[in-house]
Amino acid sequence: MVNPSDRDEQTALPLKPYTLTFLPQDVTIEVDPSVLPFGDHGQPGSILDIAMGNDIDIEHACGGVTACSTCHIFMREGADSCAEASELEEDMLDQAPGLELCSRLACQAIPDGTTSVVVEIPGWNRNFAREAPHS
Repeated sequence: MVNPSDRDEQTALPLKPYTLTFLPQDVTIEVDPSVLPFGDHGQPGSILDIAMGNDIDIEHACGGVTACSTCHIFMREGADSCAEASELEEDMLDQAPGLELCSRLACQAIPDGTTSVVVEIPGWNRNFAREAPHS
């Protein structure tokens, strides 16, 4: 089986720094493209990758491979700095609760650094419980 996130058209990482604000936490991250990606949470440089790399939890049951809609977010500002959603992402968003015109999957939305970005994590997607690190 092919991993759905292993698409042919990989989106390039941003070339210049930008700010990414998470609501309702009201946390702003200064994104430095030279340290991206942080890990293996979604597409490299995705909003999910940046969030998880900065200890901002966004639920992502499928591990960020576009196989669910649990990392559903609202792009409140800067949506134009991300490539358009793929057909697969749109199919997954159709399953998301509370869908809005500005809805995206955090695992797939990769800002290009041309403008500041503000996203809102819906209440049902905020993971307030955190597992202790496994030893």
